[in-house]
Amino acid sequence: MIEKLAEVEKRYEQLEQMLSDPQLLGQQKEYSRVAKERAELEELVSCYREWKRTEQEIEENRELLKEKDEALRELAKEELSALREKKEELESRVKILLLPKDPNDNKNVILEIRAGTGGEEAALFAAALFRMYSRYAESRRWRVEVMSSNPTGLGGFKEIITLIEGRGAYSRLKFEGGVHRVQRVPATEASGRIHTSAVTVAVLPEADEVEVEIDPKDLRIDVFRSSGPGGQSVNTTDSAVRVTHLPTGLVVSCQDEKSQHKNKAKGLKILRARLLEKKQQEQRSEIAATRRLMVGSGDRSERIRTYNFPQGRVTDHRINLTLYKLDRIVEGELDEVVEALITHHQAEALQATG
Repeated sequence: MIEKLAEVEKRYEQLEQMLSDPQLLGQQKEYSRVAKERAELEELVSCYREWKRTEQEIEENRELLKEKDEALRELAKEELSALREKKEELESRVKILLLPKDPNDNKNVILEIRAGTGGEEAALFAAALFRMYSRYAESRRWRVEVMSSNPTGLGGFKEIITLIEGRGAYSRLKFEGGVHRVQRVPATEASGRIHTSAVTVAVLPEADEVEVEIDPKDLRIDVFRSSGPGGQSVNTTDSAVRVTHLPTGLVVSCQDEKSQHKNKAKGLKILRARLLEKKQQEQRSEIAATRRLMVGSGDRSERIRTYNFPQGRVTDHRINLTLYKLDRIVEGELDEVVEALITHHQAEALQATG
């Protein structure tokens, strides 16, 4: 591991020299590539340098243990204990930083939320999840744009698809894919009985045009009139767009914008993300968070997380995490859940690397 870290540090120093070369400043594309590679190594190199400094301090304190002055020896013992603890922490951090990076981690996210089992109550909870993720994105200064939605008359959503733009969006949201189960008394329930409903969430990394080229000949574009809840006309022109990718049969409909051109652009963005995800499934079988597995059938039993309102409890079933702060979580305070999932994933990856 030490040899590998020394190599990484050497590469980091090379990149720093390259960035200070005036000739590179004129080559914007190459400069960006070098700057990006340097930024990716920065945390690991900083951690490794701190580890080296700690190792040196440990050696210095070991030498002090040979001194005749008892007070000095006691001081060195105390220092050594703290330094060894620090060294262990740094080694654990370095191991995590050396794990293979998910190439999608810094990408924007296409977030798809759909009402599953539970009718109107599921649609209302889909709206609550959309609000939760929007508030979380806001707290991290990410941008949220609705790409497509299918609202219900009571303020819920049968389906809502959003684009979340921001640094590290995919790295923090990728474990949110799956079936989210809610247990609560619906506002429409006169007898006060608790109902169980389910909502499916899919998290897809946004695809660049370079990654997924779509041949226009492979597309069928249908236009139709937008309609709102209860069949009310949203506008009187054929601005809604349905995009069908003929080779795969994937279909995306967008009707939120008044412009046919904007609806088509949003539809293609969603389609590109789904095609990239499909391509990655085929190329790398080890990617477990596939859209099909995330979404399931929307049945109550296929759940990754339960939101129990009567008990104020949120349970993530994958890592046996239970938090009694449901009110704050649904308001977008997701960091504690997200961090626990990331830590669990890292621990599993470390175990797999031996």
